[in-house]
Amino acid sequence: MFPNFNKKNEKETQSNVDKNLKMMSISAIVLIVLFLYTLTKADNVIHGSSYYVGVGFLFILLILTFALQKYKDKIRKKLGTNRFSNELEKAQEETPTNEKSKVKQKEEITSQIMPISSNITFQDVAGIESIKEELEEVVDFLNHPKKYQKHNISLPKGVLLVGPPGVGKTLIAKAVAGEADVPFFYHSAASFVHIYVGMGAKRVRELFIAAKAKAPSIIFIDEIDAVGKSRGMGSNDEREATLNELLTQMDGFESNSGVMVIAATNKIEVLDEALLRAGRFDRRVFLTLPSKEDRLKILNLYLKDKKYNFDIEKLSSDTSGFSSAALATLVNESLLNMIKRDGNTVLEEDIAIAKQKIQHGKKQIHILNEEQKDILATYQAGKAFITKAKVNLFENGIVQEDLIYPSLTQLQNQIKKYLAGSIALEIIKGESYIVFEDEIKEAYKIAHNLVDVYKMKSSQEGVIQKAKDDLKDELSANIEVVKELKRKLLKDEIVF
Repeated sequence: MFPNFNKKNEKETQSNVDKNLKMMSISAIVLIVLFLYTLTKADNVIHGSSYYVGVGFLFILLILTFALQKYKDKIRKKLGTNRFSNELEKAQEETPTNEKSKVKQKEEITSQIMPISSNITFQDVAGIESIKEELEEVVDFLNHPKKYQKHNISLPKGVLLVGPPGVGKTLIAKAVAGEADVPFFYHSAASFVHIYVGMGAKRVRELFIAAKAKAPSIIFIDEIDAVGKSRGMGSNDEREATLNELLTQMDGFESNSGVMVIAATNKIEVLDEALLRAGRFDRRVFLTLPSKEDRLKILNLYLKDKKYNFDIEKLSSDTSGFSSAALATLVNESLLNMIKRDGNTVLEEDIAIAKQKIQHGKKQIHILNEEQKDILATYQAGKAFITKAKVNLFENGIVQEDLIYPSLTQLQNQIKKYLAGSIALEIIKGESYIVFEDEIKEAYKIAHNLVDVYKMKSSQEGVIQKAKDDLKDELSANIEVVKELKRKLLKDEIVF
């Protein structure tokens, strides 16, 4: 590249010198002509020393011009060589090759975007045994990549953590980084979105450059739905440009690059399909609110090395609906109240006061009483019986089937799954209740599509009514099984 650069700069230098000399020559000739004109027209009024100084200056300028023209080759050679030498030395120092230029750029970006070293491990996260098993493979890949590379095994480029707020998605990502002992790049997706188009894409690009420079490493993007919403859901050029850059970057690095992307969301349904396809976030880990057993493990972890005098098992049972973050807040508020009363042991009264603050304070948690838990358990028992799938007491929604060519029967069965809980309550409680309204909306959405989109049925209400009638017959015939599922949910908060 440098011979071409040499010739180009040398030509530019010669051209500039020639232009300057020509301008000086033209200026000198013009001045001489003006001088002669003045001499012939006004010789009778020109007097004084200033006249002779001007004449002398013009002759000096003329002599200098002829001298420069005579030695222009030597001058041009000297000026051009020195100038180019300086530029070449500077270019060699700063950008001797494209690769070194890229390395320098990476170093500059890495110095601006600094990772953190996570000291959190799986031992610091309780109640996620099934999640740990899925993520241990990711940890092993980051620790021993050659073991997989020699067999040409490609691990997922991205892991998507899906779950409600407060279940520990960020903590789990930090635990993966801590277990693997690799740099951890944390970013909120909202920080990528700027007013000016292109700034978000630039930040995404810089983040990936920094992560690759520190590989093996983990990029964690929190609340990715802020930037990863399906394109077309509201016009936002900046967000779409940022999303496109994220998609490009995830396509642009190989599976053996040593960079793992982990993202978190509680709204997977709004994410763009391109993010979820194979080769990007192709592994999904679903987290739910902790069960009674999980809450017991979490409380034991948070109360480790702390003095307390209350029934921890009873507390785990009384905190139905608490996320792991809410349990951490509960323990912390209890300790604060203990300090206020000058105690050194957490008592039942501290827990009660902390519960009251959480329930009625800014961070509201719906603490269910026995009657409310019974309603919820009945609802979920009906859904568990119809879906024949694992159901958590506090989890809404159903597992979606991958229906490539859905039939009328399959779509009608999906409607029944969404309505099963409501019908179970009608049969057992003798009254209608609103529990998870999103499931009712989904049932009516499918019924609407059957009529207006797929043209398989003529009446939306007819579709819903038939599903309700079928459910009443099926659940009534198996009422004891449903009640047994309800009892199991009340006891363990989960059924398989």
